[in-house]
Amino acid sequence: MNKENDILKWFNGEISTQEIKKRYPEEDFSALEKVGFYAKQFSVPKVDAQKALEQFKNRTHKKAEPKVIPLNFKSFLKVAAVLVVLLTSSYFLFFNNTKSFETQMAQTEVLTLPDESEVILNAQSKLSFNKKQWKKNRTLDLDGEAFFKVTKGETFTVQTEAGNIQVLGTQFNVKERENYFEVMCYEGSVKVTSDKKETILKPGKTFRLVNGNVVEVADFNAETPSWMAKESSFDNVPLWQVIDELEIQYDISIDASKVDVSKIFSGTFTHTDKNIALQSVTIPLKLSYKINGKQVELYNYASE
Repeated sequence: MNKENDILKWFNGEISTQEIKKRYPEEDFSALEKVGFYAKQFSVPKVDAQKALEQFKNRTHKKAEPKVIPLNFKSFLKVAAVLVVLLTSSYFLFFNNTKSFETQMAQTEVLTLPDESEVILNAQSKLSFNKKQWKKNRTLDLDGEAFFKVTKGETFTVQTEAGNIQVLGTQFNVKERENYFEVMCYEGSVKVTSDKKETILKPGKTFRLVNGNVVEVADFNAETPSWMAKESSFDNVPLWQVIDELEIQYDISIDASKVDVSKIFSGTFTHTDKNIALQSVTIPLKLSYKINGKQVELYNYASE
């Protein structure tokens, strides 16, 4: 709490601006200086002690009538609200060091981390890390899917709800969706920890969990994940996972209540044409579909 105490001393004038900038050269004090300036505008009126004493003496010669001074609650609350906003904003600007990124449906984003590591975030994914601690602790949180190209250095850790991935310098892809967790190693080696079990992946190897169960996956020889080329590829994946990915990439809602979503699918669909994508998935499984705006219904050939 030394930093917080120093900030309060600086607000009270006990520490000069030059001194606190010297103590914390890495911090940006521009926002706090603005807060300090506006806070000083709410000054307490000065009291003339001598004049007040004379007025008191005069009142002792006559019976003073009680005087009710109304408190203007509205003005008081306005001032209090402004102070709360200013102090709260300054706290988050100064002490909240979390850097976050988020993609929407059918959107990808290329990110460069402070150590020059590169991350490509797939659609409907979130990533966050502590920018102040990054040099000492290269750890980030991921919800969704991302491809990582990590520069060599200290241990690099990706944390997800389903498991953690730890590397030194390598290229790998992490996909963490509801009831689905997959890590694919493209270069170097990756250590995956899930349910307190560790697995070391070498290039071409995959670790996959479906509904909490480990699934064996054949080796691959691609240099990058297919979604970076605007395609989604699957190898022996249940249909429900393919449907989830279709919804994410095309911002649609798919009704699959009339089909068996546990069917296994192997294949690829494009991210650039909705009809071709749906055909690529339904035809091999002998299914058909109807499109109504953003609503899609899947059904078996025989049921139509």
